[in-house]
Amino acid sequence: MIVLPVPKKLEEKDGTFRLGLNTAIVMDSSCPQGAYVYAQMLKEEISAWAGLSPQILRGEPQAGDIRMQVDSELFDEQYRVEIGENSVMLCGGSLTALGYAVQTLRQIVRQYAGLLPQVHIKDEPDLKNRGYYHDLTRGRIQTLDNLKKLADVMAFYKLNQLQLYVEHTYLFRNMTELWRDDTPMTAEEVLELDQYCYDRGIELVPSLSTFGHLYKLLSTKSYSEYCELEDSEETGRRFSFRDRMDHHTVNVSHPNVMNFIKGMIKEYMQLFRTDKFNICADETFDLGKGRSKELADEKGLGNLYVDYIMDLFEFLVEHGKKPMFWGDIICKHPELVKRIPEGTVCLNWGYSESQPDTETRILHDGGAIQYLCPGVRGWNTWMNLMEGGYQNIRLMCGYARKYDAVGVLNTDWGDFGHINQPIFSIPGLIYGAVFSWGDCKLDYEELSRQISVLEFGDTSGRLVDYLEQVCHMSVFDWWHAVVVKEWAERGMDREKILEIFHEVKTDRVPEKNQRIEELEDELRRVSRSLDSKNRGIVECTCVSLEAQRCWNEVGLYLAGLEKGETPDNGRKLAADLERCLYHYRRLWRESSKEGDLPHITKVFCWYADLLRDTSKKKG
Repeated sequence: MIVLPVPKKLEEKDGTFRLGLNTAIVMDSSCPQGAYVYAQMLKEEISAWAGLSPQILRGEPQAGDIRMQVDSELFDEQYRVEIGENSVMLCGGSLTALGYAVQTLRQIVRQYAGLLPQVHIKDEPDLKNRGYYHDLTRGRIQTLDNLKKLADVMAFYKLNQLQLYVEHTYLFRNMTELWRDDTPMTAEEVLELDQYCYDRGIELVPSLSTFGHLYKLLSTKSYSEYCELEDSEETGRRFSFRDRMDHHTVNVSHPNVMNFIKGMIKEYMQLFRTDKFNICADETFDLGKGRSKELADEKGLGNLYVDYIMDLFEFLVEHGKKPMFWGDIICKHPELVKRIPEGTVCLNWGYSESQPDTETRILHDGGAIQYLCPGVRGWNTWMNLMEGGYQNIRLMCGYARKYDAVGVLNTDWGDFGHINQPIFSIPGLIYGAVFSWGDCKLDYEELSRQISVLEFGDTSGRLVDYLEQVCHMSVFDWWHAVVVKEWAERGMDREKILEIFHEVKTDRVPEKNQRIEELEDELRRVSRSLDSKNRGIVECTCVSLEAQRCWNEVGLYLAGLEKGETPDNGRKLAADLERCLYHYRRLWRESSKEGDLPHITKVFCWYADLLRDTSKKKG
């Protein structure tokens, strides 16, 4: 039996319980109104996997029924599942915990259909806050329907907090310059998602960039004066994936900037029922290097940073909100941690497979309240690094226990356009759910097998490990492609660009692309064991394999030109890129708004044009 997260106590017994025509899902008198959503979720699961449609009732259960109950003798987050010969009992110490019991039974139904094994399960999480953080700015702005599907997956694995990273991708009412070429979330979409998450035991927490990483906002004519660097309006005219990551920090010395940022926060915070607000405030790379340099020299860079965020913290507290912020800057000035208001949460990120505990220890010793924030390792890749994500997430969740963190927030960033398909982040999401819930001992191979079976209906148990093989096929990867294009367009010194090709081992392209051909065949074999509802991942994987193959060939072609060779496949490769782009854009639009898709398209087309131009010169 697979249950994820792994319960602290699970005892299987002899015998089975048979779901029947007259089985009902009965909410007893202890169940609040919100229990109905969980009852509906259970009914849908039984219908999908057992082919039965039980009634949902209120009152006293009869033999053969499934009883839902809030039990005051259980702790608030504790739940119990009892599957006996003649009944099923689902109990929780609260409505939220009752939801956990329902999710566990849903997982069992998914494996055993209408003949359930008798079992006793009693469980509760180690950490109160177990979240997922999705970048809604740098690439993918997922549709509301897809965000609801994300919330459904989170609920299924008992995650209870969702944050969506926003820079400019919320439709601020009077910032019309930001409306020009983006497809932001609207207030109505946020309100609807907030309610949807709440009904499923998930807290939707606003996360708004308010200090660094404000590329789009600080590049406009209206707000460029608020930028630390003086040429922000000019850089905004030529979009750059790299500039978006590296620059555009708020000029804290501007007399109007604080009221402006507070106005953004006030407009956005009112859409959420939570008492938390994440101001981000990370990677303020330009702070003190431009318009605020004089002030930084006077006060010191650390104090300049803390003074600014302290003003925002006080504003949030005045409005009944608990501040949250990323901890990379404060870690460099641990003596300033004591200035942070009581109850503020520091989000401590680290994404390496061998991430040291240095920052975690510094924050712990300084008295900071912290979440540990690992990552699903999908940024800049066509396929998430599955095993790398597993190692990082397990390690950081271990630090969370060791250093008394109050939560885990597992991140899915979208650097350079969020090119990986959303479905590829699901295994990483589940790793986070498993390791933040309890001290799980499952190794990578076994946990990935269980995810393949439970999430994707893969009877072979091979899918996630197969995806791990796919992620290592890139030689000339997306980061290389973007950097070469942007450097070339800016007239970067040719020798600097050639450094990229010195680091790219293009001699490995034939080997990697041959392996891609083999993986294509293996995918068809794995697909036969997938549940039919989950076979959409096959096409997503095909496109990712083709993207890696094409870009590997591009790298090999360009390296050949630089060596004075005359590759003869330029026109064909240009067409291959465009065919791959066609399929990629179609899949993107099934789950996401336009977002960065036009910028991604320009990278493909720039190289296709380059390939044709070099082919003409040779001809």
